[in-house]
Amino acid sequence: MRPGTLVRLALAGTRTDTARVVLTALSALLATLAGLAALAVLAIDKPPGDAWAKSEQYGNALLREPGLRGGTTFALLMLTILVLALAGQCARLGAPARDRRLAGLRLAGATPGQVTRLAVLETGVAALLGTLAGLGVYLGGRELLHRPDGQGQLALPTDVLPSAGAMAAVVLGLPVVAALATALMLRTVTTSPLGVSRKAPRERGPRPWAGLLIAVGLAAFIAVRPVLFQFEGNDEVLAWLVPLLFVAGGLTAMIGVVIGTGWISYTCGRLLRRHGRRPAALLAAGRLMADPWAGSRTFAALLAALIFGGGAAALRAFFAAQDQLDREQSRLGGVDQAADSFYLSTMDLVDAAVAVAVLIAAGGLMVALVEGIVARRRAYAALVATGVPRATLSRSVAWQALAPAVPAILLALTVGTLLGRGLFPKATTGGSSTEVCNATAALCADPATRAQYTRVVETPPVEQVPDVPLEHLAWLGAGALAAVLVTVGVGLLFLRVSTALDELRAA
Repeated sequence: MRPGTLVRLALAGTRTDTARVVLTALSALLATLAGLAALAVLAIDKPPGDAWAKSEQYGNALLREPGLRGGTTFALLMLTILVLALAGQCARLGAPARDRRLAGLRLAGATPGQVTRLAVLETGVAALLGTLAGLGVYLGGRELLHRPDGQGQLALPTDVLPSAGAMAAVVLGLPVVAALATALMLRTVTTSPLGVSRKAPRERGPRPWAGLLIAVGLAAFIAVRPVLFQFEGNDEVLAWLVPLLFVAGGLTAMIGVVIGTGWISYTCGRLLRRHGRRPAALLAAGRLMADPWAGSRTFAALLAALIFGGGAAALRAFFAAQDQLDREQSRLGGVDQAADSFYLSTMDLVDAAVAVAVLIAAGGLMVALVEGIVARRRAYAALVATGVPRATLSRSVAWQALAPAVPAILLALTVGTLLGRGLFPKATTGGSSTEVCNATAALCADPATRAQYTRVVETPPVEQVPDVPLEHLAWLGAGALAAVLVTVGVGLLFLRVSTALDELRAA
């Protein structure tokens, strides 16, 4: 098969196939923007001076402070992962129709390898179009947003540009990753002229082994502070060991939560089957037990965003406790210290990033739910034909989405909070001694009389455990649950169309 023919067949199809290509390209565009932004932060030149010299050309402390750039880059990379998860959800849109189209190509004489390459090429070409568009948007936006303020400071790092090799790695690497992921997902798929078949899943349900992954991730975060004390002064070891604990611990805990959602879905299905009395609950129970990993695929991006949000809430509580403790110690020493809003204002930016991540995850959730309804439209139409009311099917879809979503959201927020608490378990302030002069300014300024009016105030070291940020976590959980409810409502709009009796006809 010629390359031109292969590309033309990869981009052919119905309106659903076009929507899948467009959404995949849009996801790749967003991932490219996040990746290039992370590279731009890393490309900021170090000003002359010591290692902590600030880049005063930026008005944002996240860019001006060298110690905060690593966290900013990590947050942007996490946002890239969420967008890639959205791309994975978009790639599944209209999968049954694509399977029938591939089976038709097999019937026309294409080999199994050729149809597999078609599916891989479709995702790769769509992602490449998106990354090229993302590169254009980044370069154009860099020129438009390069507007210094009255003090000559920039809001974004528009004065630096990542290296050509780094930008090429993002623009060309993301389509390669998307194509490899598609090939990995198709490894259990066999396309024959009679249709598409997949290997049967295991009969038994998932086991709660994901708890071990969560425990390992929490242990990695808890070990960061002991490692800093153990290797204090050994910068060569700390330069790779601490980032390794951060990345490995965070990803392990995140994978544990996502995989654990499969066990949660299966357990919810068992409970609904045992205690449910109405048809909607029983239908949802059967579906949850038949495909428990659907919850892991559907909620993966949302749970990752919530873990990040829970960790940010724990950090905010730590910074608030540390600031309060410092001000109390200053008052004991006779100094009235104003509140330090630097870290709390920085956390406001982090919360904004979490909100963007939740919106991106909600988009992926919506695509996944609609794709699931469209993929099972013949089964739904058959149920309607046998007399099942559409209202019962609607309640079944709602049960199927909400039953695993609520405990999974609670688990993600809990794990995120524990990760943040493991990193910063308590606020501390060291003991100090302060000289306080109890006299007029003139007597205190005179060295001859100052000594008789001066006393030394000793402040002992104090430790304080930060409060659990219940209010912040409640807002995050409510926002995530609202996103799930909105996506369920949108999915129910597609349910009425997908239960038409015409869907029972063979395509």
